[in-house]
Amino acid sequence: MAGKRSIFEDVGAGGAVPAAPAGGMIGARGTGARRGIRAWLAVLFLLVACMIAVGGLTRLTDSGLSITEWRPVTGALPPLDDAAWAVEFAKYQASPEYQLQNKGMELSEFKTIFWWEWGHRQLGRVIGLVWVVGFVGFLVTRQIPAGWTGRLLGVGALGGLQGAIGWWMVSSGLKGEMVDVASYRLATHLGIAFVILGLIAWYVFLLGRSEAELMQARRGREVKLFGMTTGLMHFAFLQILLGALVAGIDAGRAFPTWPDMNGQFFPADAFYVPNGMWWQAFFENPGLVQFIHRMSGYLLFAFGVVVWLRGRKSPHGITRAACHMVLAMLVAQVALGIFAALTAAQVHVAITHQIGAVVLWVLIIRARHLAQYPVAGSIRKGTQ
Repeated sequence: MAGKRSIFEDVGAGGAVPAAPAGGMIGARGTGARRGIRAWLAVLFLLVACMIAVGGLTRLTDSGLSITEWRPVTGALPPLDDAAWAVEFAKYQASPEYQLQNKGMELSEFKTIFWWEWGHRQLGRVIGLVWVVGFVGFLVTRQIPAGWTGRLLGVGALGGLQGAIGWWMVSSGLKGEMVDVASYRLATHLGIAFVILGLIAWYVFLLGRSEAELMQARRGREVKLFGMTTGLMHFAFLQILLGALVAGIDAGRAFPTWPDMNGQFFPADAFYVPNGMWWQAFFENPGLVQFIHRMSGYLLFAFGVVVWLRGRKSPHGITRAACHMVLAMLVAQVALGIFAALTAAQVHVAITHQIGAVVLWVLIIRARHLAQYPVAGSIRKGTQ
């Protein structure tokens, strides 16, 4: 029988010290090098964003068909002497673009468009190399957090697919009487680039907090706002694809007026396609393609205002600020689109409009993330 104990005796005194409580299941999962992987993904994000801008400039300068072969490895080396330049130029001279549009082009002019396309492809190789080195390094050192291997591998797989689609796009302009790539293939190529960019941005946002913090934040998610920002994200993606169709057939240069289209609300001969079916007008008629892009832009802006009205009621200050930024960028992007139309898509205006699409895309994704994983404010710090 145990002896009497003093009421002042510490509980457990003289006995075994109880073990500290074990961490929860979330904390028990491998955390890995979340900060390092986030930095690596941030570098990839910047590279992909630059890739989109360079790709836009390649299209605007009509440089995309200057390299007529797909050589993922050996193509990394540009022509190094006059003989090599003569060979590359001869290949281009056999292409429909040269025969039908650029006949008589000098070698010096060819070099200009060649360097744009070569730089575009070279940047793609750099992105692939950065992904491989980072992924393999984190994988070998077992620094990838639990549940993240598939996500990071998926980014690389999409990047590889993007390279193949890039050649699929270019090849469409090297046969028949094509002097540009097929607009729907250009839209596919640009669309996948934005998917990759969006995934990387989402992962960077997720890795900014621990799994435990995300789980806690998710309990306070704003379901309605999350659904609305998801819809806005999808709508913005559709508008990006429509913008690619406009760029693919130079539709942005055909109607340099606003709000009308050369004096009309709906362009004349909108469904006319030489030697084609009426449904092809949705991809090949400049008037119809630009009209759809304009109308979609107006609707996207209206829906963005609705989302902003809902977002400004959020109880979280950071979420409200994120929605304000989306609306501000949406206004700027509409203005840039109008300016691009009025200037017949001058290169500097058109590329600014495309970069604006990248900024708007990421801001929408950020607002969506904060609706799903809100950051609680503090009354004491004035961040409520």
